[in-house]
Amino acid sequence: MKRRSLLLTASAAMLPMPSLVAAQGQRVLKFIPQADLAVLDPIWTTAYVTRNHAYMVFDTLFGMDANLRPVPQMAEGAVTEDGGKVWRITLRPGLTFHDGSPVLAKDCVASLRRWGRRDAFGQALMAATDELSAADDWTIVFRLKAPFPLLPNALGKAPSLMPAIMPERLAQTDAFTQVTEMVGSGPFRFKADERVAGARVVYEKFAGYKPRQGVPGWTGGAKIVHFDRVEWNVVPDAATAAGALQSGEADWWEYPLHDLLPMLKRGRGVKVEITDPTGMIPTLRFNTLAKPFDNPAIRRALLGAIEQADFMQAQVGDNPEMYRTGVGVFCPGTPMANEAGMQALNGPRDLAKVQKAIKDAGYNGEKVVLLAGQDVPNVKNACDVAADMMQRVGLNVQYEAVDWGTVIQRRSSKEPIEKGGWSCYCSSWGGLDHLDPAGHLMLRGNESFFGWPKSDRLEELRNQWFAAPDLAAQKKMAEDIQRQALEVDAPYLPFGQYIQPTAFRSNLEGVLPGFATFWNVKRA
Repeated sequence: MKRRSLLLTASAAMLPMPSLVAAQGQRVLKFIPQADLAVLDPIWTTAYVTRNHAYMVFDTLFGMDANLRPVPQMAEGAVTEDGGKVWRITLRPGLTFHDGSPVLAKDCVASLRRWGRRDAFGQALMAATDELSAADDWTIVFRLKAPFPLLPNALGKAPSLMPAIMPERLAQTDAFTQVTEMVGSGPFRFKADERVAGARVVYEKFAGYKPRQGVPGWTGGAKIVHFDRVEWNVVPDAATAAGALQSGEADWWEYPLHDLLPMLKRGRGVKVEITDPTGMIPTLRFNTLAKPFDNPAIRRALLGAIEQADFMQAQVGDNPEMYRTGVGVFCPGTPMANEAGMQALNGPRDLAKVQKAIKDAGYNGEKVVLLAGQDVPNVKNACDVAADMMQRVGLNVQYEAVDWGTVIQRRSSKEPIEKGGWSCYCSSWGGLDHLDPAGHLMLRGNESFFGWPKSDRLEELRNQWFAAPDLAAQKKMAEDIQRQALEVDAPYLPFGQYIQPTAFRSNLEGVLPGFATFWNVKRA
């Protein structure tokens, strides 16, 4: 299967530009996000547009430096006692929320408890915790059942779901209910009064923010804000977005289409950079509560139909330098990546054999509702190829083209298909989210993430990974986890890894590695 053709030409730059007018007399950064900000709460969704929003509004106790190591952020520091079974984390003095109230330890405790109910890494930390409390206004105390050396890694994780610190009154909201009032202590304030759903999101510099000293990292270190306002303008049409960037009406386009990269690279005043070398990993997630994907034999059979090159070429074209196939459940090029169970993805492709296996597993023509987020190109591309693949092996696919905001709302539904439920959806994960079992939501077997697979063995292996005494033992457990995922449970389908550049005006300086963050960036 060859990549779809896009009707894009060099004249795209001459299309009418959106109105992205800066406020008079202010330093304004104009940004085109990958999608509309449909959900504000970073504990409720893994959507990256929400994560990017959350890192502007909220801060975290620890952050991640340029070498992906945890460093204190809101925390002044931490000490351990009792052989690592007690952690005392002290807050930096003078931290305040956007509503003027001080950041206190009780706010952090409530926030971490809420986060720990939803996040994969947080669940592991909370399972190891006997007591999480505020010893006083400035000290958070973890009393653990056993040492948990990765505690700073958990509290400083950059991938979704971020451990956002919010006021206690908001953090007491049930973890499965959305928080809509955005009060954090991060470097930007969310301007709810200027939000236009589907079109515009605005942030302003928080004058009360006290940045740390030191070198900026991914989400750690100094967060120095140089702009008075950051305006997100949602531009669904890629050609229009490219034209806005080229004309200077936009400063930064988060995810330019690969088709347009040659034109952008040739354009004056535009810089194209790869800021995240871990790339993107497209996936298909099953709803294991509904037929036919409640049957693991049908899910496993589909692994044999995947041509990862088809999915990669749908994203980036025929340039092999921009994608990788033979990708399992962990990010390629990182310590946990391995070859265990990869015959399921790398063996000979035989669609007739797959179709027979699906039928032998008991498939009886049940409708397969594929939720396809049409306004996010990398999601739509994966959905197009996945729908074709599933139809070719005999599945009765109903392709439901909706916006991404609808997908992330609807995927939380456990209703049956005939009552508006769903069978599967595609999304793309940053490589950091698939770095290891700690934060890999798609590998959970405890029904905690959308799709709700149940696998006692996956959970047992994950617990053994946490208990592994060294890197060699962790790698061995990662092999066992991948083998279990590919040969037995098949909770999702991995489609490969591609590199996603970002593009911005060449007069912008200080764009940091990783996903889009808005501190340190300034205009030359």
